[in-house]
Amino acid sequence: MPIVAGMDRSADATPGEPPEASLHRPVLLTPLIQNLQPREGQVAIDGTLGGGGVTAALLDRVGATGRVLAIDRDPTAIARARLRFAGTAGERLILAQGDFAEIDHIAAGQGIVAADSLCLDLGTSSLQLDDPARGFSFRQDGPLDMRMDQTASGETAATLLNSWDEADLTALIRTYGEERFATAIARAVVRERRRRPMATTQQLRELVEQTIPRRFWPKRIHPATRTFQALRIEVNHELESLRHGLQAAISLLRPGGRLGVISFHSLEDSLVKNALHVAAQNCLCPPQQPFCTCAHRASLLLFTRRAIRPDAEELAVNPRSRSARLRVAEKLEPR
Repeated sequence: MPIVAGMDRSADATPGEPPEASLHRPVLLTPLIQNLQPREGQVAIDGTLGGGGVTAALLDRVGATGRVLAIDRDPTAIARARLRFAGTAGERLILAQGDFAEIDHIAAGQGIVAADSLCLDLGTSSLQLDDPARGFSFRQDGPLDMRMDQTASGETAATLLNSWDEADLTALIRTYGEERFATAIARAVVRERRRRPMATTQQLRELVEQTIPRRFWPKRIHPATRTFQALRIEVNHELESLRHGLQAAISLLRPGGRLGVISFHSLEDSLVKNALHVAAQNCLCPPQQPFCTCAHRASLLLFTRRAIRPDAEELAVNPRSRSARLRVAEKLEPR
């Protein structure tokens, strides 16, 4: 979502940095729009509406004769966007609640069969971070919820922490958080919940702070960052949604249409990089095979062999954008 950057989008600021430092600043917005090149009369899709910064830029570029479809899992983001774009929603702008994993079905439901520009900004919105009741951030105490859509059923972070066994918690925090102290943190969680249930962000934050030796605390992020990241990814099935969403987005683009994806940590970026790389290959057979039998043909042309990173100017204005990576690809004519 297009507001706050960071490896753990719930808290990647330098300790002590005020949350206001990066409010309402879509990360990598200029290179995103420059590479997508949305034009007057075209159809553009923002699969991760958030605070609406990218959507606003797309609306400006497609003009009075174009259309923008903006999607978000969070009903609060949709409600706020209706207020922000009060004179536009329903005409040039379509707002739809849903998971971008189903972006092709959502678009079809709105009568859109193909898009000229499509973007996914995978950061967490400040609208979510600033609400303690959502449980995404450890800066303010709140319930360990972390669901992007609180109206939907599904496990909360508290449910996971209080019901999963130590081995599963260790695997979760190590895999999705890339946390070297995953075993110790999981053991501490199990020990703590015997005394009292895991219930609040402050409780989890303090537990992690006490578990990781101070000399091993990261320099640029809070020590609880990776644990919060792992829980949020699992609660919202984020990587699964991203896998499905990338394939759906590629299928939805018209030939010549462009896809831009902004990611914020290595798990996301690796998934995006690999998916785009595979879609850009004319053959997926093993290198040692003498001739092609897979019949795979490239559907994308990679515009960015390497990810685009924030420049010095953007980093100076928004230090929390430092982990952002943008990758862009163009849909090819079918062969």
